[in-house]
Amino acid sequence: MSETETAHLPTKAIVGRLLREHIRRYIPRMTMAVFFMGLVAAATATYAWLVQPILDEVFIEKDHSRLFGITAAVLAAFAVKGMADYGQTVIMARVSMRIVADIRQRVYESLIRADLAFFHGTSTGELIAGCMNNVDLMRDAVANTLTAMVKDILTVAFLVSLMFYQDWELALVVIVVFPLALVPVSRIGRKVRMRASRAWAELEQVTGFMSETFRGIRHIKAYGQEERETERARDRIDALFLRIFKTMRAKAAISPIMEVLAGVAVATIIVYGGGKVIAGETTAGAFFSFVTALLLAYQPLKNFAKLNNHLQEGLAAAQRVFVLIDVEPEIRDREGAADLRVAEGAVSFDDVGFAYGGVTALDGVTLRVPPGGTAALVGPSGAGKSTVLNLIPRFYDVARGAVRIDGSDVRDVTLASLRRGIALVSQDVALFNDTVAANIAFGRPGASAGEIEAAARAAAAHDFIVDLPGGYGAVVGESGVKLSGGQRQRLSIARAILRDAPILLLDEATSALDSESERQVQAALSRLARGRTTLVVAHRLSTVAEADVIYVMDAGAVVESGSHAELLARGGLYARLRSLQTTDEPPVPRAAGDG
Repeated sequence: MSETETAHLPTKAIVGRLLREHIRRYIPRMTMAVFFMGLVAAATATYAWLVQPILDEVFIEKDHSRLFGITAAVLAAFAVKGMADYGQTVIMARVSMRIVADIRQRVYESLIRADLAFFHGTSTGELIAGCMNNVDLMRDAVANTLTAMVKDILTVAFLVSLMFYQDWELALVVIVVFPLALVPVSRIGRKVRMRASRAWAELEQVTGFMSETFRGIRHIKAYGQEERETERARDRIDALFLRIFKTMRAKAAISPIMEVLAGVAVATIIVYGGGKVIAGETTAGAFFSFVTALLLAYQPLKNFAKLNNHLQEGLAAAQRVFVLIDVEPEIRDREGAADLRVAEGAVSFDDVGFAYGGVTALDGVTLRVPPGGTAALVGPSGAGKSTVLNLIPRFYDVARGAVRIDGSDVRDVTLASLRRGIALVSQDVALFNDTVAANIAFGRPGASAGEIEAAARAAAAHDFIVDLPGGYGAVVGESGVKLSGGQRQRLSIARAILRDAPILLLDEATSALDSESERQVQAALSRLARGRTTLVVAHRLSTVAEADVIYVMDAGAVVESGSHAELLARGGLYARLRSLQTTDEPPVPRAAGDG
């Protein structure tokens, strides 16, 4: 998240949004919690009030008849406070955890609908911190901080009322002195919020760095870069330490301010109130009851100042969470978009232009994929081949021109119907830490066990699946780590077979496989492509020799097109690329053959 995105909004605006969107529905329960907080505050004030009869009537007047009554009142006050405190704690814990769950769900729902461009431009650390760390900080602000603030305010209100009851003149001293802390407390709170926001941003960077490190641990070890990565981690962790330390130092500044003000107030009261006791204008019990109320009020007042810092930290986190909640996808259904009905499955690009962040990726691309046939995209790295595939399911939208399926512009149909008609198999297989069956059925969650097995057999995956511990119920591990590359790819093909979409996109589906795995996967792909409109991106040219049409791309444009034989005869870029590749690649079945 950029500094612009996290520019500081007024506290009122953030709290108002929290109330409107996440807290309002829980107000009845929170009202009950406030009632219990009121009982806690009243019981605390009762402690101070009971000091007067304890001193004046029991110790000074030695009235034995009052001893047991006052003792019973003390016990009752403690019991009421304990039960009420338990009640408000349980209620607010449930409410706060429910609010956290709601917010976390909203963040996830917002992110899962975001465009691919958003994910490519945002680090994993920011996303994880947004869903987890920042939301937990919000919980602290909503549950612990706001709850404690309300309880402290009620406690102070009851105690101040008692102080006015005992001696209104002394109470005025308290009322004048302690509000002087509001100005520095407010300034420190703003500083804490600003520094906390920077600290959480640094934490997101550290989280992203560690996530990247652990994903690439195999390569780090292979190249002996443990020490280098350790140094990089130390630099980032030290930067995070400094951010957090500065935040903590700002928070700590509250303590001396409150202690000095408390000292001034207590010293003034001792001099003035003690004089009144000596002069006989008030009793010792009334004076000590007042002092007890003051001392009991001091702690919540001091807490209130500290809680403001915690609140500002929570609001800084809330603002970063709202940035994620407010992410709006640019790729969305147009008004009046109709469902796509794939009849023949013809795919066409008409003078398509596209750029990533201002860098041209496609420039005037025009091509046709025949209905039920196979078209291949080949060319050097960076030519724009994968970009072509990304535009068909609208992972991105074209800057100019149009992508059409059966003559319909893909921007004029609903995203759900468009993507329902497309199956994607790529080099980067996305498997989830779930069972084999669940991964195959990812595109059709309601598929039966028989349908899942049939898809696996068609993808030449059934034999290795039944050999796994647990068979179709075996958990594949994160990203399919428990499987080989060829096994992961065949599960991906089985998933596409089960989806049974009329349009098939193959993005370097075999480029990372060994020869034996490639033979098996190519055979499965041939069965998958049968009867479907297929667009293939390939590095090994021998794998697309049987395609109906081959488009050769370079620098974002189609520079040649034709059959394998025609392109070789032409002696252009395709022929040069073919001559650079070895001739001992595995034989490839025809996409339309028997496999």
